[in-house]
Parts: sequence; structure tokens; C-alpha cells
Amino acid sequence: MHAPLVVLGGGPGGYAAAFLAADLGMEVTLVEAEPRLGGVCLLKGCIPSKALLHVAKVVSEAGELAAWGVSYQTPLFDVDVMRSRKEKVIATLSGGLKQLAKQRKVRVVQARGSFESSGSIRLSGGNPESRQGDRLSFDHCILAVGSSPATIPSLSLPSKRVMDSTAALELPDIPRQLLVVGGGYIGLELGTVYAELGTKVTVVELTDGLLPGVDRELVKPLHARLEKKFQAIHLSTKVARLSDRGDSIEVTLDGQAAARTERFDRVLVSVGRRPNSGAIGLENTKVKLDERGFVVVDEKQRTTDERILAIGDVAGEPMLAHKASHQGKVAVEALHGSAAVFEPMAIPAVVFTDPEIAWAGLTEDQATAEGRAVEVARYPWAASGRAQSLGRTEGLTKLVIDAETERVLGIGIVGTGAGELVAEGVLAIEMGATPRDLAESIHPHPTLSETLSFAAEVQLGTATEVYRPKRTSR
Repeated sequence: MHAPLVVLGGGPGGYAAAFLAADLGMEVTLVEAEPRLGGVCLLKGCIPSKALLHVAKVVSEAGELAAWGVSYQTPLFDVDVMRSRKEKVIATLSGGLKQLAKQRKVRVVQARGSFESSGSIRLSGGNPESRQGDRLSFDHCILAVGSSPATIPSLSLPSKRVMDSTAALELPDIPRQLLVVGGGYIGLELGTVYAELGTKVTVVELTDGLLPGVDRELVKPLHARLEKKFQAIHLSTKVARLSDRGDSIEVTLDGQAAARTERFDRVLVSVGRRPNSGAIGLENTKVKLDERGFVVVDEKQRTTDERILAIGDVAGEPMLAHKASHQGKVAVEALHGSAAVFEPMAIPAVVFTDPEIAWAGLTEDQATAEGRAVEVARYPWAASGRAQSLGRTEGLTKLVIDAETERVLGIGIVGTGAGELVAEGVLAIEMGATPRDLAESIHPHPTLSETLSFAAEVQLGTATEVYRPKRTSR
């Protein structure tokens, strides 16, 4: 079987690439190992986690209404119904992708693909009826095989009580005690879900702060809230040993204090993700990998093999679904002859905890490390009427501004709904906007979106609710 264009992987990057290619008149074959399209994001990651986080948020907000004199009984959780509802969301979206592929005449082959050469793929497993033979040749291939949860050999205990993020999202039960190994975004998001469902959650992080690499000023309000929601947060601590005791997992923690042993009903190991570049036959091609296993690509997503392109998690960080989708479209446009390149000025990132953290572009820490001359404008949500009415005043909106050109180079937000608010900042960065552009764009009142224009007004010295002497005009 031959296909002019093969897309290997049916996640957000893969199906975006396949659908655009079909729209541009290309003949496309999409190879996906799972029975359904959607990849990790839809089937085992972004969507199911956000569905459960929605439940957690409503539970939390219901409890907070007590401050307004509204009380509810202790909620009862039917885990079977919760799983069913989560699966319905996944099925609806994946079913929609199946229909879209059919409408676009994208041929979907359910199989695991491995490169035999720079022009052919060996197909195995999956659904033999969806393919003609076990070999698929191609003119070009877009590699979109994603990533998998990283593992720590010393913590690889053969027990169902030790979970990765995929297993945790299956919601096997609501444990009394849960240990989350890793204070990154996946661990904190899932920890939030279980905590709101009644689990006593403990987080262990090897570094000296949650969310390593994220602006410390943005992390601070989240840390403060999680200290109230979680049973414990242990920083600068590692898990030295796990032991299966049948009814629990015995964990030896080694931190700043003396080593101690605790027991948990379940342990979630969430220490990042690794690219799925191994065991797919890339050694039979001219594709090169970097020292971390990422496929090396250029600005058009082309690899060092002229017939193969790569997008998404397998092609480097940040490992984000929206980055993969954008790269998929760039790759297809490049194959189609357009002058498309992947060179965003800002890729937004969101941590869907409570409060959410979102940022894009240059961070204050990056600017300091690079020795760049920037100015930072901050607007505390305590001055926001909308935040006050919601009872969520811990938030902060900050802008990182080029000291010379006055262009907005970065944005950071912590607070409820930050993930929805950051998009305006992305547009401002991409368009080369200045604080005056943001300040003079009328925002609706009372909303949290105002905090972007108010942060800009802080920079200009014209903020109504925050006093800051007006900047001397240049």
C-alpha cells in the first residue's frame, strides 16, 4: 500500500496535520495505534483531566459559599457515574474526529507503525481490516507520535496501588491517603482532583519549590492555597523506597529532616514525560535525535531526513497540545509549498490548578538570566471588583515590558480563570503591542479581563485602583 502523505500519530498535532492536508487536496493516510483518534490529550490527558478538574472546582466553590451563608451537606461521590460521564466526553470528541476524518476522506489505519526505511512503515497490531497488507510506503511522513509518562526505575513497583497519570485518570477509587511524587503541573492537577473528592493528598517534590521553572511570584498564591487543601507538601525531598504491604504502599521519604516512613493507599508517580522516539525504527531512517531523545527539526518541522517531518511532543519542548496542532499545520503548509515556518513569539502555558497559572512569552526570571532590560508591571487582584465579588483576591496579573521599545514581551497570570485570560496577552505579544495599546482597549467591567488593561495602566502610572506615580515621559 502506498500513500503520498502518511501522518503517524492521531493526536492533536497528527489529526490537525491530516485534516489540513486533506483540505489542501492531498491524499492522506493517518496511522494511529489506538482504536480512537485523539491521542494522549483527548483519551488519557488534557480532556479527561479537565473534566475531573471541573468537578473538583464545583465542589470547591460549593464549599466556599458558606462564607455567603449558603451551606450544603457533605457531597456524596458515585465514582462509577463520574467515570461514565468522563468517558462520554471523550467518546463525543473522539467520535467527532472520526466523522471529520471520514468527511475529509482521510484514510485512518489503526495499527502501530515502525519505520523500515526512509520511505516505508511496517504496520502491526491494531485492526488488520483497516489496512491493506503490513507495509505502507510513502512520499512524505509527518511524525506525530507524542510522549509518555517518564518513569523512575527505583519507583517501578509492580502494584496497582502505584499509578502513573493515565492510571490516576481512570479514577479506580477515592483513596483515603494519596502520595503524589512530583510537584509539576500534572501531579498538582491530579492532586487537586483527588483532594476535592476527599482524599488526603501529600506531595513530594525533589526541588525547593512547586512547579519548577515557573515564575515564583505566580506560584506563591497557588502554594499557599494548596497548603490548605493538601495534607502536606514536602519540598527538597525524595522518595527513597516504595514497598508493597498489600493493603498500602510503604514509602520512605528522605528530605531535609531525618528519613521517615509513611503509608499511603495509592502513590501517583508524576515526574514528567518523555518523547516516544524509541522503538519506532528511526534508526532505519536519516532522522537524528538530540541527547534527550527529541527529534531534531528545522523551522519548517523538517527532520534531517528529507522525506520525514516531525511535530509535537516528539519534536521538542514545550510538550503542549496547542503547540503540536500549530506545528502540524506548519508542516503541511511547508509540504504544500507555502512559506510557513514555526516561529511563535509566545506559546501560552496553563496549569489548571486552583488558582490557575498561565504565562506566555518572556518571563521575568528569563529576562534576568539573559540580562535583558525590562520593566515589570503588576496588578494585584485584591484591587479588582470582580475578584472581590468572587472571593478570590489572591490573583495577580503581570506584564514584562521591553525597557527601550515599551513592547509587551511577556505576560503572567495567577488566579481563577487565568487560562482563559492569557490569550489576550499572547495576541499582544505577537502584535508587538505596548502597555498603552492594552490600556486604551476598553475592557468590560466588572471582569477579570480588566486586570490586563489595569496592569498596563500601572505601567503608565494611570491606574485608578492602584497608586503608582506616573512615569516620566521620554
